[in-house]
Parts: sequence; C-alpha cells; structure tokens
Amino acid sequence: MYAIVETGGKQYKLEEGRYVDIELLDVKADDKVTFDKIVMLVNGKKSKVGRPYVASATVDGTVVKNDKLKKVIVYKQRPKKGTRVKQGHRQQFTRVMINKINTKAKGAKSEETEEAGE
Repeated sequence: MYAIVETGGKQYKLEEGRYVDIELLDVKADDKVTFDKIVMLVNGKKSKVGRPYVASATVDGTVVKNDKLKKVIVYKQRPKKGTRVKQGHRQQFTRVMINKINTKAKGAKSEETEEAGE
C-alpha cells in the first residue's frame, strides 16, 4: 500500500516503513508529522483518487533529521568579457520516516477505481 501526498508544492510517493526526503519543514527531530493532502491511495489493485484530495485519509510520520543536500555549483561566464560568477547552493530538506497510512476514506470527494492488469 502506498499514498501520493502533496507537500511543499511537490508530490511524493509514501510507503509504510520507508523514509522520504521532503522540502524543509519547521519541526525538530523526533517530532510527529501528519500529512492530510492525500492525492491518491493505492492498495493492491484498488485505488482511490481524490478530487482534489482523498477525504479523511492521513499519513503519520516521524521526523528523523533536518539536513542539507550536497553543494551545487552555479558558474556563469561571459565569453570574451572577463566576467565570471561562481556561486554555491545547498538545498535544505527534512527526512521523515513513514509510520502509518490511515485509510478511513469514505466520502463524496473520492473516487474508487479498479486497476486492470496488475
């Protein structure tokens, strides 16, 4: 079972027992986090698609750490002008361990479909 969740302007595939690196959240390590913007739930061949979100479904997780990614170098140079600019950037992220996907989703905003072939 997995869920597609929207957070930080991006969508992530979350599974129980796995961790995911998402945009930086304003939380500390070992804090509990709940995601409520569930776009899609998939359980085997059954799936629920939200309009725009699946009603009464949540994903619970625990923050593992806040950290930075490797440095990315941005280098700009204009040929024959002697202009050079070198700049580095380290994107911050929050690592979250997914504990449980709560699927009490029954509502007018969700649509249940059967996937064929899988």
